[in-house]
Amino acid sequence: MNDKPVAEMTRGERVCAFIETYCIAPEGDLVGQLLHLEPFERKWLLEVYDNPHGTKLAILSIAKKNGKTPLIAALVLAHVAGPVARTNSQIVSGAMSQQQASTVFKYAWKMVQANPKLQALVRVQPSLKTLLGLAANVEYRAISRQKKTAHGIAPVVAILDELGQVKGPQDDFVEAIETALGAYDESMMIVISTQAASDADLLSTWIDDQIRTPSPTTVCHVYAAADPACDVMDEAAWRQANPALGIFRSEKDMRLLAEKASRMPAFEGSFRNLNLNQRVAQERLAFAPSVWRAGAGTVNRAIFTDGRPVHVGLDLSLRTDLTAAIAAAEDDDGNVHLLPFCYTPLAGLEDRARRDRAPYDVWVKQGQLIAVPGATIDYDWVCDHLAIVLKGMNIASVQFDRWRMDVLKAAARRSKLNDMVPLWKEVGQGFKDAAPRLEAFESALLAGHIRHGGHPLLTMGAANAIAIADPAGGRKLDKSRSTQRIDPLVAAVMAAFPALPEGQTVPEIDVLAMVG
Repeated sequence: MNDKPVAEMTRGERVCAFIETYCIAPEGDLVGQLLHLEPFERKWLLEVYDNPHGTKLAILSIAKKNGKTPLIAALVLAHVAGPVARTNSQIVSGAMSQQQASTVFKYAWKMVQANPKLQALVRVQPSLKTLLGLAANVEYRAISRQKKTAHGIAPVVAILDELGQVKGPQDDFVEAIETALGAYDESMMIVISTQAASDADLLSTWIDDQIRTPSPTTVCHVYAAADPACDVMDEAAWRQANPALGIFRSEKDMRLLAEKASRMPAFEGSFRNLNLNQRVAQERLAFAPSVWRAGAGTVNRAIFTDGRPVHVGLDLSLRTDLTAAIAAAEDDDGNVHLLPFCYTPLAGLEDRARRDRAPYDVWVKQGQLIAVPGATIDYDWVCDHLAIVLKGMNIASVQFDRWRMDVLKAAARRSKLNDMVPLWKEVGQGFKDAAPRLEAFESALLAGHIRHGGHPLLTMGAANAIAIADPAGGRKLDKSRSTQRIDPLVAAVMAAFPALPEGQTVPEIDVLAMVG
């Protein structure tokens, strides 16, 4: 508690003092007690409200159960009836679901009910999920993406709960709030959330933009396990992501969850995202996130042109989507290196980036994704390009999914690519063909024998690839259940197989006639 007279306090100190003087915990282990701001909360609040440049965007990213909802509710009341209430203004809290929006409103409502002093300052309208600050005529509303309630608002402050749930780099709900905030010069967006699942998601792009090019009007604090491959039982990692651990974040509960994640690899992704605040998808992924990251070592490009066999995996999608060609070569230590060439049409690039929630336009600028001129994939252009980039390599085979390969093979015949390929190997995508390839790829990953260099399109695939099993336990990748494109990963699994020991014992059959 700050002992300064209110007149001598900074704006941030007044916010902190209001929270600790008026906001009573309405539920949980601390029910009936005034909120006590922990050092990490106070530090962030002071930077946000005492920023000499003025804060336009404030981000606090922490793991689950570290007091996000009480802090959001307290900030709502500080802007409705506290020291930062602006006369005749509107503030909103936004959530991705109606239930989340209701949770924030109900918590703030219960805080008002718990303190007679707040009851005199705030009128509650439960049916409208609205609070009205009587002294300054400030209206607060809880809105959700699910109900599409972001249009028609003009808030001076918007507080977003769990923005990390937004998939991809764009969201219409968030854009509508950002646009509405533009009506005020002193508007501010506050985000309190666990991290998103991948680098391509909206919250990740905001955090990374602040890290790359810091803005004086942005305050961004991220508490996360620093080592992406840390052991889930590492207590130091727990504390990095959970600054309230042992206070209002239960150590016992954390230990139980960590033990479950250590026993059940399928639960690891969820634990890392929610409890270590790492960028990991929560679904039951084909590859454990820590295992995939272990393969992010440097790809040795020299081995692709020194005469050793190079295998290429090809996976085609719709002409308006991604086409992936992944080259694979084995080094002298038995490691398989992957060299991706991924294609997408240039026309409509930004629209597809929004649709697929992936920064295709950024990856094109970085040279990680190749934009094919036109509105569709021109297979003649792709084959000509592959003939150039694969020149000098000893291409041993092209492993391909049969879908649309008749069209691409015809284009290959019209280019120099066909003369470079001695063997075209069809790979079925059912359990019979896919299961041994996925098993071999996973085993190589686990043994540390895959080098993918952290290529963003392969990483996107790995972060979203869901594997399904047949009654015999065989597994294959399921595109229909993946939230983003996994075509490059499918091509990588096909390309790597003949370079791995398991694939070198399988007799190859030339199916040139089948696709010609």
